[in-house]
Amino acid sequence: MRQRAAGISSDTASRRLPLPTTRDEVYRLGETLNEMLDRLDAGLERERRFVADASHELRTPLALLETELELALRQPRTADELESALRSAAEETDRLVRLAEDLLLVARADQGKLPVRPSSERIHTLVEQVAAGFRSRADGLGRLIEVDAPASLEIEVDAGRIRQALGNLVDNALRYGAGPVRIRTETRDGHVELHVTDEGAGFEPGFLPRAFERFSRADDARGRGGTGLGLAIVDAIARAHGGSASAANRKVGGADVWVTLPVGAERSGTTDL
Repeated sequence: MRQRAAGISSDTASRRLPLPTTRDEVYRLGETLNEMLDRLDAGLERERRFVADASHELRTPLALLETELELALRQPRTADELESALRSAAEETDRLVRLAEDLLLVARADQGKLPVRPSSERIHTLVEQVAAGFRSRADGLGRLIEVDAPASLEIEVDAGRIRQALGNLVDNALRYGAGPVRIRTETRDGHVELHVTDEGAGFEPGFLPRAFERFSRADDARGRGGTGLGLAIVDAIARAHGGSASAANRKVGGADVWVTLPVGAERSGTTDL
Protein backbone atom coordinates (compact mmCIF):
# COMPACT_ATOMS: atom_id res chain seq x y z
CA MET A 1 0.00 0.00 0.00
CA ARG A 2 2.86 2.40 0.83
CA GLN A 3 4.63 1.64 -2.47
CA ARG A 4 1.43 2.22 -4.48
CA ALA A 5 0.68 5.44 -2.58
CA ALA A 6 4.19 6.75 -3.26
CA GLY A 7 3.63 6.32 -6.99
CA ILE A 8 0.28 8.17 -7.18
CA SER A 9 0.42 11.69 -8.61
CA SER A 10 -1.83 14.03 -10.58
CA ASP A 11 -0.87 12.10 -13.73
CA THR A 12 -1.83 8.76 -12.18
CA ALA A 13 -4.72 9.88 -9.99
CA SER A 14 -6.93 7.02 -11.18
CA ARG A 15 -4.77 4.45 -9.38
CA ARG A 16 -5.96 3.05 -6.08
CA LEU A 17 -4.33 1.30 -3.15
CA PRO A 18 -4.42 -2.51 -3.01
CA LEU A 19 -6.49 -3.84 -0.13
CA PRO A 20 -5.60 -6.81 2.06
CA THR A 21 -7.87 -9.83 2.06
CA THR A 22 -8.42 -9.58 5.80
CA ARG A 23 -11.09 -7.08 6.73
CA ASP A 24 -9.19 -5.53 9.61
CA GLU A 25 -8.10 -2.00 10.52
CA VAL A 26 -5.57 -1.91 7.67
CA TYR A 27 -8.31 -2.87 5.20
CA ARG A 28 -10.62 -0.13 6.51
CA LEU A 29 -7.78 2.42 6.36
CA GLY A 30 -7.04 1.47 2.74
CA GLU A 31 -10.73 1.69 1.87
CA THR A 32 -10.96 5.17 3.41
CA LEU A 33 -7.84 6.32 1.56
CA ASN A 34 -9.24 5.02 -1.73
CA GLU A 35 -12.46 6.96 -1.14
CA MET A 36 -10.34 10.06 -0.52
CA LEU A 37 -8.47 9.40 -3.78
CA ASP A 38 -11.84 9.14 -5.56
CA ARG A 39 -12.76 12.61 -4.31
CA LEU A 40 -9.38 14.06 -5.27
CA ASP A 41 -9.59 12.47 -8.72
CA ALA A 42 -13.05 13.96 -9.25
CA GLY A 43 -11.74 17.39 -8.21
CA LEU A 44 -8.82 17.15 -10.63
CA GLU A 45 -11.19 16.17 -13.42
CA ARG A 46 -13.39 19.20 -12.70
CA GLU A 47 -10.34 21.46 -12.88
CA ARG A 48 -9.27 19.92 -16.20
CA ARG A 49 -12.74 20.48 -17.62
CA PHE A 50 -12.72 24.05 -16.32
CA VAL A 51 -9.42 24.81 -18.07
CA ALA A 52 -10.60 23.14 -21.29
CA ASP A 53 -13.96 24.93 -21.27
CA ALA A 54 -12.40 28.30 -20.41
CA SER A 55 -9.88 27.88 -23.24
CA HIS A 56 -12.69 27.09 -25.65
CA GLU A 57 -14.70 30.14 -24.59
CA LEU A 58 -11.67 32.43 -24.93
CA ARG A 59 -10.69 31.09 -28.34
CA THR A 60 -13.66 32.50 -30.29
CA PRO A 61 -13.50 36.17 -29.20
CA LEU A 62 -9.70 36.15 -29.50
CA ALA A 63 -9.92 34.77 -33.04
CA LEU A 64 -12.54 37.35 -34.01
CA LEU A 65 -10.50 40.15 -32.46
CA GLU A 66 -7.43 39.05 -34.40
CA THR A 67 -9.42 38.92 -37.65
CA GLU A 68 -10.87 42.39 -37.19
CA LEU A 69 -7.46 43.90 -36.44
CA GLU A 70 -5.90 42.18 -39.46
CA LEU A 71 -8.68 43.54 -41.68
CA ALA A 72 -8.19 47.02 -40.24
CA LEU A 73 -4.52 46.91 -41.22
CA ARG A 74 -5.17 45.96 -44.83
CA GLN A 75 -4.86 48.63 -47.51
CA PRO A 76 -6.69 50.47 -48.84
CA ARG A 77 -9.30 51.03 -46.12
CA THR A 78 -11.85 53.81 -45.97
CA ALA A 79 -12.55 55.68 -42.76
CA ASP A 80 -15.93 53.97 -42.48
CA GLU A 81 -14.37 50.54 -42.92
CA LEU A 82 -11.75 51.28 -40.29
CA GLU A 83 -14.39 52.54 -37.87
CA SER A 84 -16.51 49.42 -38.43
CA ALA A 85 -13.54 47.11 -37.85
CA LEU A 86 -12.51 48.93 -34.69
CA ARG A 87 -16.05 48.93 -33.31
CA SER A 88 -16.23 45.17 -33.85
CA ALA A 89 -12.82 44.73 -32.21
CA ALA A 90 -14.01 46.82 -29.25
CA GLU A 91 -17.08 44.59 -28.86
CA GLU A 92 -14.93 41.46 -28.78
CA THR A 93 -12.58 43.12 -26.28
CA ASP A 94 -15.54 43.93 -24.05
CA ARG A 95 -16.70 40.32 -24.33
CA LEU A 96 -13.23 39.12 -23.31
CA VAL A 97 -13.18 41.46 -20.31
CA ARG A 98 -16.58 40.25 -19.13
CA LEU A 99 -15.60 36.62 -19.65
CA ALA A 100 -12.37 37.12 -17.68
CA GLU A 101 -14.32 38.74 -14.84
CA ASP A 102 -16.81 35.86 -14.82
CA LEU A 103 -14.02 33.27 -14.77
CA LEU A 104 -12.35 35.09 -11.88
CA LEU A 105 -15.60 35.16 -9.92
CA VAL A 106 -16.16 31.41 -10.44
CA ALA A 107 -12.54 30.64 -9.48
CA ARG A 108 -12.85 32.71 -6.29
CA ALA A 109 -16.10 30.95 -5.44
CA ASP A 110 -14.42 27.55 -5.86
CA GLN A 111 -11.77 28.65 -3.37
CA GLY A 112 -14.37 29.99 -0.93
CA LYS A 113 -13.01 33.51 -1.39
CA LEU A 114 -15.83 35.30 -3.19
CA PRO A 115 -15.90 38.81 -1.65
CA VAL A 116 -19.18 39.81 -0.02
CA ARG A 117 -19.75 43.02 1.92
CA PRO A 118 -23.20 42.77 3.49
CA SER A 119 -25.28 45.65 4.70
CA SER A 120 -28.94 46.13 5.52
CA GLU A 121 -30.79 46.58 2.22
CA ARG A 122 -34.43 46.99 1.23
CA ILE A 123 -35.28 44.16 -1.15
CA HIS A 124 -37.77 46.30 -3.05
CA THR A 125 -35.08 48.89 -3.78
CA LEU A 126 -32.63 46.24 -5.06
CA VAL A 127 -35.25 44.63 -7.26
CA GLU A 128 -36.39 47.96 -8.70
CA GLN A 129 -32.80 48.92 -9.50
CA VAL A 130 -32.33 45.70 -11.47
CA ALA A 131 -35.67 46.11 -13.26
CA ALA A 132 -34.88 49.73 -14.18
CA GLY A 133 -31.60 48.67 -15.75
CA PHE A 134 -33.36 46.26 -18.13
CA ARG A 135 -36.60 48.12 -18.93
CA SER A 136 -35.19 49.92 -21.97
CA ARG A 137 -34.08 46.61 -23.46
CA ALA A 138 -37.41 45.01 -22.57
CA ASP A 139 -39.30 47.88 -24.24
CA GLY A 140 -37.29 47.30 -27.41
CA LEU A 141 -38.42 43.67 -27.36
CA GLY A 142 -42.04 44.62 -26.70
CA ARG A 143 -41.96 42.99 -23.27
CA LEU A 144 -42.60 44.06 -19.69
CA ILE A 145 -40.60 43.76 -16.48
CA GLU A 146 -42.86 43.56 -13.44
CA VAL A 147 -41.85 43.79 -9.77
CA ASP A 148 -43.67 42.28 -6.79
CA ALA A 149 -41.66 42.91 -3.61
CA PRO A 150 -42.74 44.37 -0.24
CA ALA A 151 -41.43 47.85 0.40
CA SER A 152 -40.58 47.22 4.06
CA LEU A 153 -38.62 43.94 3.80
CA GLU A 154 -34.92 44.32 4.65
CA ILE A 155 -32.11 41.76 4.50
CA GLU A 156 -28.35 41.64 5.15
CA VAL A 157 -26.74 41.18 1.72
CA ASP A 158 -24.04 42.50 -0.55
CA ALA A 159 -26.20 44.76 -2.73
CA GLY A 160 -23.82 44.71 -5.70
CA ARG A 161 -23.59 40.92 -5.75
CA ILE A 162 -27.35 40.43 -5.44
CA ARG A 163 -27.96 42.92 -8.27
CA GLN A 164 -25.46 40.95 -10.35
CA ALA A 165 -27.24 37.66 -9.65
CA LEU A 166 -30.70 39.07 -10.37
CA GLY A 167 -29.35 40.81 -13.46
CA ASN A 168 -28.11 37.46 -14.81
CA LEU A 169 -31.54 35.95 -14.24
CA VAL A 170 -33.40 38.83 -15.91
CA ASP A 171 -30.93 38.78 -18.81
CA ASN A 172 -31.61 35.06 -19.33
CA ALA A 173 -35.37 35.59 -19.17
CA LEU A 174 -35.20 38.34 -21.80
CA ARG A 175 -32.76 36.44 -23.97
CA TYR A 176 -34.40 33.02 -23.99
CA GLY A 177 -37.90 33.46 -22.55
CA ALA A 178 -41.09 35.13 -23.70
CA GLY A 179 -43.85 37.29 -22.28
CA PRO A 180 -43.45 39.50 -19.22
CA VAL A 181 -40.52 39.00 -16.87
CA ARG A 182 -41.60 39.05 -13.23
CA ILE A 183 -39.31 39.60 -10.25
CA ARG A 184 -41.09 38.65 -7.05
CA THR A 185 -40.21 37.74 -3.48
CA GLU A 186 -41.44 35.08 -1.09
CA THR A 187 -40.59 34.66 2.60
CA ARG A 188 -40.59 31.31 4.36
CA ASP A 189 -38.80 29.67 7.28
CA GLY A 190 -36.52 32.63 7.95
CA HIS A 191 -35.46 32.89 4.30
CA VAL A 192 -36.26 35.19 1.39
CA GLU A 193 -36.71 33.82 -2.12
CA LEU A 194 -36.08 36.11 -5.09
CA HIS A 195 -37.87 34.64 -8.11
CA VAL A 196 -37.46 35.61 -11.77
CA THR A 197 -40.08 34.07 -14.06
CA ASP A 198 -41.03 34.24 -17.73
CA GLU A 199 -43.61 32.65 -20.02
CA GLY A 200 -41.32 31.04 -22.60
CA ALA A 201 -40.61 27.40 -23.37
CA GLY A 202 -38.79 26.81 -20.10
CA PHE A 203 -35.88 24.43 -19.64
CA GLU A 204 -35.41 20.98 -21.05
CA PRO A 205 -36.21 18.65 -18.11
CA GLY A 206 -32.88 16.86 -18.46
CA PHE A 207 -31.03 20.16 -18.14
CA LEU A 208 -32.49 21.23 -14.79
CA PRO A 209 -30.24 19.02 -12.58
CA ARG A 210 -27.12 20.63 -14.11
CA ALA A 211 -28.50 24.12 -14.74
CA PHE A 212 -26.08 25.75 -12.29
CA GLU A 213 -22.96 23.90 -13.41
CA ARG A 214 -20.37 26.17 -15.00
CA PHE A 215 -20.30 26.15 -18.81
CA SER A 216 -23.53 24.17 -18.76
CA ARG A 217 -25.92 24.82 -21.64
CA ALA A 218 -29.32 23.45 -22.52
CA ASP A 219 -29.99 21.81 -25.86
CA ASP A 220 -32.87 24.13 -26.71
CA ALA A 221 -32.94 27.86 -27.41
CA ARG A 222 -32.28 28.77 -23.78
CA GLY A 223 -28.79 27.33 -24.07
CA ARG A 224 -27.60 29.10 -27.22
CA GLY A 225 -25.27 32.05 -26.88
CA GLY A 226 -23.47 33.29 -23.81
CA THR A 227 -20.73 31.47 -21.98
CA GLY A 228 -22.69 29.09 -19.78
CA LEU A 229 -21.46 30.92 -16.66
CA GLY A 230 -24.49 33.08 -15.88
CA LEU A 231 -26.35 30.60 -13.67
CA ALA A 232 -23.10 29.30 -12.15
CA ILE A 233 -22.39 32.85 -10.99
CA VAL A 234 -25.90 33.16 -9.56
CA ASP A 235 -25.30 29.96 -7.60
CA ALA A 236 -21.87 31.14 -6.39
CA ILE A 237 -23.30 34.46 -5.14
CA ALA A 238 -26.17 32.70 -3.37
CA ARG A 239 -23.79 30.26 -1.64
CA ALA A 240 -21.46 33.10 -0.60
CA HIS A 241 -24.46 34.55 1.28
CA GLY A 242 -25.24 31.21 2.93
CA GLY A 243 -28.12 30.58 0.51
CA SER A 244 -28.84 28.55 -2.60
CA ALA A 245 -30.09 28.83 -6.18
CA SER A 246 -32.84 26.74 -7.80
CA ALA A 247 -34.59 26.39 -11.15
CA ALA A 248 -37.86 24.83 -12.27
CA ASN A 249 -40.38 24.89 -15.07
CA ARG A 250 -43.71 26.53 -14.27
CA LYS A 251 -46.87 24.49 -14.61
CA VAL A 252 -48.43 27.30 -16.67
CA GLY A 253 -45.36 27.47 -18.94
CA GLY A 254 -42.05 29.24 -18.72
CA ALA A 255 -39.09 29.13 -16.37
CA ASP A 256 -38.80 30.01 -12.69
CA VAL A 257 -35.28 30.60 -11.37
CA TRP A 258 -34.76 31.85 -7.84
CA VAL A 259 -32.24 32.62 -5.14
CA THR A 260 -32.92 31.67 -1.52
CA LEU A 261 -31.19 33.85 1.08
CA PRO A 262 -31.24 33.71 4.88
CA VAL A 263 -32.72 36.81 6.47
CA GLY A 264 -29.73 36.81 8.83
CA ALA A 265 -26.22 37.14 7.37
CA GLU A 266 -25.03 33.49 7.39
CA ARG A 267 -22.23 33.99 4.91
CA SER A 268 -19.85 31.39 3.52
CA GLY A 269 -17.84 33.92 1.51
CA THR A 270 -15.18 36.34 2.70
CA THR A 271 -14.89 40.07 2.99
CA ASP A 272 -11.29 40.01 1.76
CA LEU A 273 -10.38 41.28 -1.72
